[in-house]
Amino acid sequence: MSARRFSTGPAPHLPAPLTVAGVMRQVLYALLPGIAAHAWFFGPGILVQILLASAFALGFEAAMLKLRGKPLAKFLGDYSALVTAVLFALCIPPLAPWWISLIAMLFAIVLAKHLYGGLGHNVFNPAMVGYVVVLISFPAVMTQWLPPRGIAEVSPGLQQTLVAIFSGTLPAPLSWDAISQATPLDTLKTGIEAGRMVPEIRVAPIFGDFGGLGWEWIANWYLLGGLYLLYRRVISWQVPLAVIGSVLVLSLPAYLFDPANNPVPLQHIFSGALILGAFFIATDPVSGCTSARGRLLFGAGVGVITLVIRRWGGYPDGIAFGVLLMNMAAPLIDRYTRPRVYGT
Repeated sequence: MSARRFSTGPAPHLPAPLTVAGVMRQVLYALLPGIAAHAWFFGPGILVQILLASAFALGFEAAMLKLRGKPLAKFLGDYSALVTAVLFALCIPPLAPWWISLIAMLFAIVLAKHLYGGLGHNVFNPAMVGYVVVLISFPAVMTQWLPPRGIAEVSPGLQQTLVAIFSGTLPAPLSWDAISQATPLDTLKTGIEAGRMVPEIRVAPIFGDFGGLGWEWIANWYLLGGLYLLYRRVISWQVPLAVIGSVLVLSLPAYLFDPANNPVPLQHIFSGALILGAFFIATDPVSGCTSARGRLLFGAGVGVITLVIRRWGGYPDGIAFGVLLMNMAAPLIDRYTRPRVYGT
């Protein structure tokens, strides 16, 4: 009997090894559509914030590596500091002053990352540590959001954006009262607390079909990037599914029983940073859970905390607090959700 021959591809046949730099590059690629949409709806400020945060993050990274006697080229080239900087920059107002990024990256890179032992040893998500520090410390600055394209009467150009970021003032004839506006989540939360009904609140032009005007399109592009990461197996499906699913499961009954005081569940999904957090922040393999069941519990916890803060907390969005609180619980969750050892 003659042996059967099977066509094979050229060598090598083993898959390429998965490296930190390779994973981080894929994350940055997946963020590009959302960044482009962000810049389209809110102007070039987001691009300036990304450059600022990246410069500060790389500077602090290099300084800490030097102090710890680590090789600069190897660790600066893993792109982890860049991912931290970009994720942080996407969460702050486009015209936030330059020192916001400086303070945030100081806490993110120096405190939350290197003082815990560097990449792979950090307990908390560094980007969210930096964001929460500036959010709590400078709440007024962190609420100066621009209205999206389509309802903005005046949109700052690149030169005006640079002046606002580096000087803290707006060139004439612009003023903060004329160009700043509350986010859809903040508008919704304030209106409900004032006794207004959700359908009445959503008449405002800042709202879109489901979420906020512009925000829902940004969320769609982050969703596309997240699906790309799932396709490339950079992240696992459990955390995004649990984050989004827990928000839907909890918000749907509230909406069905009392639609006057509770928005449609898609409002929660396509407003704020929920999609960004579900696919890009809560999926951090270092500060999250490692077991499959643990990732489901971790993601569900992030979704529940986010929803609770949005409804009863002091902040319009709670994704950062949800991630950090679940970071604290991740070791305990992993301990009780470890897979059964084969043979026992």
